[in-house]
Amino acid sequence: MQLDVFTQLPHAFGWLTEQRPLAAVLGTELDLRLLNYRDTTPLRAGEVDDEPYGGGAGMVLRVDVVAAALDAAYGGVPEHRVVALTPQGRQLDQRTVEERLTLLSSRFEGFDERILTQLASDAISIGPYVLSGGELPAMVLLDAIARRLPGAIRDDSGSFESFSPELEGGLEYPQYTRPAEFRGWCVPDVLLSGDHRRIDEWRREQSRARSLR
Repeated sequence: MQLDVFTQLPHAFGWLTEQRPLAAVLGTELDLRLLNYRDTTPLRAGEVDDEPYGGGAGMVLRVDVVAAALDAAYGGVPEHRVVALTPQGRQLDQRTVEERLTLLSSRFEGFDERILTQLASDAISIGPYVLSGGELPAMVLLDAIARRLPGAIRDDSGSFESFSPELEGGLEYPQYTRPAEFRGWCVPDVLLSGDHRRIDEWRREQSRARSLR
């Protein structure tokens, strides 16, 4: 799988690429490119953003800068999905992490609107809040994508977790480990019973109850 991230801060991703699950699949199942807008900008001195028309605080990523970056990487806007990471986008969900993507991140005031309407094919948000840039949302997506690839995690680790088909897309059931009792807080008896049919039924009931909240 190839995944490209366009950013002003490619070095910010360094720590993530050294950790599992990403480190386990880089160069094998995942071809990750971190592309710096400044390397292809048509502006002088590596500039990539400018003040907003109409006034206001902050700087806006320029449409000609992003177009130049896509032209250099693909010879134009690619046929696969180009996703802008912005609070104005639709909410990230599990289906998104199972597709090939090119990610566009920006800093501060965000994108020139023409990037969203003419160059990106989708816009995604990781939540109803504002960050200083798109690098953290891109890392969230990277981690979510990488852990679904073969070899990223143990084969059985991706089963029976939140949003998995085994739980009908619902939330994962409660998990417990030793000690069985701590400060009077006890593990449910069913999990200590050794009856795997009852345990499976209890877990599915708990998953459904959580998912309906």
